[in-house]
Amino acid sequence: MSSQQPQSEYQPSIKVTALREGTVIDHLVAGTALKVLAILGIEFEGAVTIGLNLESSKMKQKDIIKIERREVTPEEVAKIALVSPRASFSIIREFQVVEKFQPTPPEIIENLIRCPNPSCISNEDRVETKFRVVRIDPLHIRCHYCERSLRKGEVVLL
Repeated sequence: MSSQQPQSEYQPSIKVTALREGTVIDHLVAGTALKVLAILGIEFEGAVTIGLNLESSKMKQKDIIKIERREVTPEEVAKIALVSPRASFSIIREFQVVEKFQPTPPEIIENLIRCPNPSCISNEDRVETKFRVVRIDPLHIRCHYCERSLRKGEVVLL
């Protein structure tokens, strides 16, 4: 007589320490975390934890970034929203979430994106770039000056 033990499902997990102070950027579109790090720059005082292509109940897959001892600026949030419009931001202080938000998609984007049209006035004169958001997800914007339309893959951040 053989007794068979029910097989338990082993689910490996990775434990990441809690942030005392810093920023958590969650619900990034899978594959965009490295672009977000490029927006933030590479010099950090504390640890940076990056999760790529993680399972998500809200999204099929997502990326996440935890940055110790650094809070994002409004300009960085605006740029990150262009790369991953549904991202959520949590500001942590003394191990507590003191602020949690999702960026509100702007109607007008000023001086964040370069117009790829070489004839556009924003590339020839010292005129700040200006784009109107046609659709946020998937991203579709139009240059205020030359009316060139751009999709997400064509966007070059300043």
